[in-house]
Amino acid sequence: MTSQERVISAATRRRPDRPPTSLRCTPEAWASLRAYLGVKTNTAVLDALDIDLRWITIPFMGPPQKSAIPLATEGTDFWGCHTRKAANVFNTYLEFDYHPLAHATSVAEVEAYDWPSLDWFDYSKVQEAIEEQCQTDRRAILFFAGGAFETPWYLRGMESFMMDLHENTGIANAICCRVESFYRTRALKVLEYGHGKIDLIGSGGDIGAQRGMMLSPATWREQIKPYTGRLIQTFKDLGLKTFYHSCGSLVPVIDDLIECGLDFLDPIQVTAKGMSPEELFPRFGERLSFHGAIDEVNLLPHATATEIYAETTRIIDLLGQNGGFIVSPSHQVQGDTPPENIVAIYEAARNYRFY
Repeated sequence: MTSQERVISAATRRRPDRPPTSLRCTPEAWASLRAYLGVKTNTAVLDALDIDLRWITIPFMGPPQKSAIPLATEGTDFWGCHTRKAANVFNTYLEFDYHPLAHATSVAEVEAYDWPSLDWFDYSKVQEAIEEQCQTDRRAILFFAGGAFETPWYLRGMESFMMDLHENTGIANAICCRVESFYRTRALKVLEYGHGKIDLIGSGGDIGAQRGMMLSPATWREQIKPYTGRLIQTFKDLGLKTFYHSCGSLVPVIDDLIECGLDFLDPIQVTAKGMSPEELFPRFGERLSFHGAIDEVNLLPHATATEIYAETTRIIDLLGQNGGFIVSPSHQVQGDTPPENIVAIYEAARNYRFY
């Protein structure tokens, strides 16, 4: 099977020849893998590990003082939010120190904000991005559209946005509407330039914490679901496979996401409440496929490669029993993970056979 066929099989819960795979890393982990595998680019890492699902981005050509992706680099992103570096011995992270709509007091102020332009992105490079990922096989291509929960709080500030959901719903809805419309329309333009070679559209926003959701299911359904649902259903209706990312525990609304047309739930933070494979598959495995689940917090940095191989095989047995699983770490691999431990995940996936 090709990589694309494997991923589509997983989306429709049909067993492929082996489980499909995916990989995301921090810059530090990418550098460690390049050195370990003796290659020069991140794409070469993915090719060496025969990773099936590939994520593409498009170049930013907007104002030079702004950057293409929120939390991609220190400075101001294209929404007008500002981040600064926060480093430890393993990784450099980014945290927000400026929210441009923090002091807005009315819907009119939100509407009058200097919102980003769709023309700030170079869609002519979509084909080139796809071709780079498909040099060794026809890979499954994913474009991540964005999300209608996290970006709004980036713009407003988390505390203020959470308060808005209860006390200033007009402001919350105005921000969510602008953000969702931008992300959805940009993804539609990317699809236009992809000429049928994009297979999945991703969306997301962390609504879960370790012990439960960050907001009540009722509030999420009333205030956030309409926008999240549109970012899923629009692309499901076009015949694409859909992918939603949320860290933490979001069990109460998984049925809602399925109702919206979700194919893949990511990243399956297995230590969060209700998110273990043993709990998830019996409840949702016949209606939903999974992406992730190889624990990045405790397992990957601290176990041996042999232990990781065995645990990956066990997770495939659980989440992949009907084929509906893409093997991946449960988030971006961090810089404290030995590269041989990452390689062990994909050796286990390559050696696993459904038939």
